[in-house]
Amino acid sequence: MNREEFRKEGERIDSLQRDGYDIIQHPGKFCFGMDAVLLSSFVTAKMGENVLDFCTGTGVIPILLKAKTEASHFTGLELQPDVADMAQRSVAMNGLEGDIDIICGDLKNAEAYFAPASFDVITCNPPYMIAGDGLVNPEDTLALSRHEVGCTLDDVLAATKKCLKAGGRFYMVHRPFRLAEILKKMSDIGLEPKAMRMVYPYVDREPNMVLIEGRRGAKSGMKIAPPLIIMQSDGTYTKEVADLYNS
Repeated sequence: MNREEFRKEGERIDSLQRDGYDIIQHPGKFCFGMDAVLLSSFVTAKMGENVLDFCTGTGVIPILLKAKTEASHFTGLELQPDVADMAQRSVAMNGLEGDIDIICGDLKNAEAYFAPASFDVITCNPPYMIAGDGLVNPEDTLALSRHEVGCTLDDVLAATKKCLKAGGRFYMVHRPFRLAEILKKMSDIGLEPKAMRMVYPYVDREPNMVLIEGRRGAKSGMKIAPPLIIMQSDGTYTKEVADLYNS
């Protein structure tokens, strides 16, 4: 099929700049951003491992991880039917039906879709804002993507604990203003924080993202990676970030 045949009215096809893969997005709905790219670069998925992505949106993280890792299979779980449909069509457009499954469902009912402790790696780019904080976009798709309307941090961590194997790894991108809460809740539920990297828009600004790795059932002890700086003073990407897009 021609790639354009996978696209519906109002949608566009964007290049992921990896292995020739493209993704279908709708500019009037939530499109992936730098946080998804950084999360995929932070994840380690080994040969033979099974990976689950919660809040997968249009499936960008499973597709990027397929391009950069040797994991055996990827699954994305998305609550919103229209967004999950875009993800499914992106998978088909790239010929990845045998490598990536997209499931439309609620992570709060993860046990309905997945056997307990069945994944080696779980990733998540969740809604960042606590429900009621800030202005909630009246468009449901954007509200669900940005605010804890459809799921909370507690929901994400509880579902991860159910689905992750003992010793399995959990990777999440979030906002630094919730870092203390995140680390405490991860530790309390048994997803011990093991690595963290702060992301700064510029070297002289406050961080605006944090990348976190946790392991189910691990002992305490966390490594702090060097800061990741996105932009140089002239407004161009730093070499590390440019390399992420060109690799």
